[in-house]
Amino acid sequence: MDEREVKPLYWVASSKRDLKAMPTDIQDTFGFALHQAQAGRRHDHAKPLKGFGSAGVLEVVESSQDGAYRAVYTVKFVHAVYVLHCFQKKSLHGIVTPKPDIDITRMRLKAAQAHASGEGNDRN
Repeated sequence: MDEREVKPLYWVASSKRDLKAMPTDIQDTFGFALHQAQAGRRHDHAKPLKGFGSAGVLEVVESSQDGAYRAVYTVKFVHAVYVLHCFQKKSLHGIVTPKPDIDITRMRLKAAQAHASGEGNDRN
């Protein structure tokens, strides 16, 4: 994909507001990762989110003095990137994404699929 050909970015539910509530350095990292996804590239810290079957749903994990933060997005649609969930990981044990956050991601992925198939049109 040419650098000028960036896919539109869609924010599902509260994902944009949740990202904006994070520390500025985390916002910058996630913003850069999302821009790379829009341009057809993958950020160095992006990896497939376990439980979603393929590399179509990715997460970027960043840490700061306040804890660990995650941004989950999907590139499985040809014409757009959808930001599904941005959150601070509360658990101090392990690297596994908590089940409530997986459930939110699944629900929002369904909303993104509906939007991508033409059932909705909001973009921010």
